[in-house]
Amino acid sequence: MKIDLSGKTALVTGSTLGIGFASAKGLAEAGAAVVVNGRSQDTVDAAAARLKEAVPGASVQGTAADLGTAEGCEALVAAVPACDILVNNTGIFGPQDFFETPDSEWTRFFEVNVLSGVRLARAYLPGMAERGWGRVVFVSSESGLNIPADMIHYGFTKTAALSIARGLAKRMAGTGVTVNSVLPGPTLSEGVAAMLKEEQARTGQTLEETARAFVMANRPSSIIQRAATTEEVASMIVYAASAQASATTGAALRVDGGVVDTIA
Repeated sequence: MKIDLSGKTALVTGSTLGIGFASAKGLAEAGAAVVVNGRSQDTVDAAAARLKEAVPGASVQGTAADLGTAEGCEALVAAVPACDILVNNTGIFGPQDFFETPDSEWTRFFEVNVLSGVRLARAYLPGMAERGWGRVVFVSSESGLNIPADMIHYGFTKTAALSIARGLAKRMAGTGVTVNSVLPGPTLSEGVAAMLKEEQARTGQTLEETARAFVMANRPSSIIQRAATTEEVASMIVYAASAQASATTGAALRVDGGVVDTIA
């Protein structure tokens, strides 16, 4: 199967590192013109340069905007008035006990992880429907189904993303626009690598070995028994953005390594 996204513009939020950057790279390799987004212009410029180097000849635009605010979302839409593919990837995570998590932190996670996707979908979906083709992918998480006891404030935002994507898919019925969620499991992104750095130094193991031990300790139901790579997750996102995925909408597409113990 050859995915060809020539002539399409893809906006990937939070794409300077991790799953976002891998998705931008995969979409560029499929021929899409890609918009890279992050909070600071320096990191956006660096990511755009890295992407152009990785995919020679790719059309890459970098736009800095803090999508944790309505103003940031408005600024991004002003800079990028239309797109054919929207990957709502931007997000934050971090463990914190429920009884020590203040309202302000719940609100911050909701603004970044949920409302950013809501605001951008509201801005871009009408244009997609008018053109008769579009793809929206919300990057959720297996934590949206398997709520972590130490990150309840995070897990609930990923459950919200599933609900929004499913509802939007119904709302866009018959328009040629699909809306799906992708649910990564433990993934060896730069953020996770930083989180494991101290443990890696303590044990003297490789990063991959440290990540495998972390997965088996914290997600023992994993069937692949390791962390996924960002490229493995990005492959599902690129597929969901493709013409070949035209009959896939309203779906929760799991790239969780089998962590969620269900056949449905």
